[in-house]
Amino acid sequence: MQRIAILTAGGDTPALNATIHGAVTRASQLRVEALGLIKGFNSLFHTRTPHVHLNPLFMPIPELDPTRGGTILGASRDYVDPNNHAELDKVCSRLKELKVDGVVCIGGDGTMNGLQPLCDRIPTVLAPKTIDNDMGLNYPNEADQWLREPRDEKPGYGYRLAESRNEFDLEQMVNYVTPGYATAVFVAANGVERVRSTAESHRRIGIIEVMGRHSGYIALGAAYGQPDIVLLPEQPLNLDVLVDRIKEIYDLQENVVIVCGEGIVDESGHELGASQKVYDPSGNVMLTGASEALRQMLVEAIGDKFFHSNGRNDSAKSAIFTRKVGHTQRGGRPLQFDRFHAAQLGGKAVEMLLEGQNNAVATLQWNKRDGFYVDSTPGYKFRDRWGQIHARYVHRTFYDAYAMQPSRVGIDYLLNIFTNAIGQDDLEHMRDTMFDSGNLFRRYHSINTDINKRIRYL
Repeated sequence: MQRIAILTAGGDTPALNATIHGAVTRASQLRVEALGLIKGFNSLFHTRTPHVHLNPLFMPIPELDPTRGGTILGASRDYVDPNNHAELDKVCSRLKELKVDGVVCIGGDGTMNGLQPLCDRIPTVLAPKTIDNDMGLNYPNEADQWLREPRDEKPGYGYRLAESRNEFDLEQMVNYVTPGYATAVFVAANGVERVRSTAESHRRIGIIEVMGRHSGYIALGAAYGQPDIVLLPEQPLNLDVLVDRIKEIYDLQENVVIVCGEGIVDESGHELGASQKVYDPSGNVMLTGASEALRQMLVEAIGDKFFHSNGRNDSAKSAIFTRKVGHTQRGGRPLQFDRFHAAQLGGKAVEMLLEGQNNAVATLQWNKRDGFYVDSTPGYKFRDRWGQIHARYVHRTFYDAYAMQPSRVGIDYLLNIFTNAIGQDDLEHMRDTMFDSGNLFRRYHSINTDINKRIRYL
């Protein structure tokens, strides 16, 4: 194998450039050329196929900075249609014309599905990334536990995960954590701390919404910001119990901070934030605001009288407010943990191609003896009996539904990731750059400007 292609797909994460850097560095060590495909799979749909030579003379290009957030290659949510054989033939002919012998895709479950049509034509592997931390398995045979059932409200099938009879073990998790997650939790937990000041000063109830449509890992990790209540999409909301808990805490300290994942559901399983049918580019229903929907429910359930007593606040509506951490979770400089392990996974993906692996995933594993280490897993291990890949849920043992906080197992899971997640250079970077006087008079220089000068075409 003399030349490989690397692409990034799906949403951006803080550790994408670190993954690319790790892959390019390892390819250079192995004397393999690395091409970067611009805007993910989208580049393969263009007859000229825009691309960048990432390691001329087997040296990474200077624009490839592992401490920079996002991806210098750009990303899109375009994927190859496995049923469009004519388009697939064109895509593979362009890769052949580029003299590419294998492809490294960097992405999540959507990218895993997207690379599938290529695997029958050219060796292709995945280096995982997602801030949601939902690319993986809680135990090796989890994909086999999914059940498929006909939907009542519309044609097609729904899926649900059957209860496992096995005892849960952190060391058995497949892909313990994905690059980008640690940085996203850092941002979310910091946001919780800052909102606390407002809630405490004005005797209010703050609801902070974090990302995580089906998996509540970011909300779970945001417990580092010491919210009073954590709500996960995996645990249906019991409004009566929640209201009682809020009143109990408010009576004690006259403020409450709640963290909720954007995909939290009611007792019927309906997403609170999906009241309006708005769709994203991938065809998923966009969540218009779980925190705002929850706020409306709490305003009605708690009522004004509770806040009028002792002059606490004018009304429930004025006392309860919402904030979204939003896209800041996905951007910016990655923490040391994400940079280091993202680079390891990128390098591992290149090694997998040279070993002859195909349709496989580079994974980050953990055990008590070795700590974190990289490995590889066949792609079919992530698919259910019908070929579907499902988002990994927060395992039930990670969450204490009564306390509405991480459980002891959940705490142990988080400690392994975050105890040394921040490096000394992270703090030094912040101190040296945030209030650099040059920021006031120098215009921002986009890396896209430099990469555009390097783009080549067929």
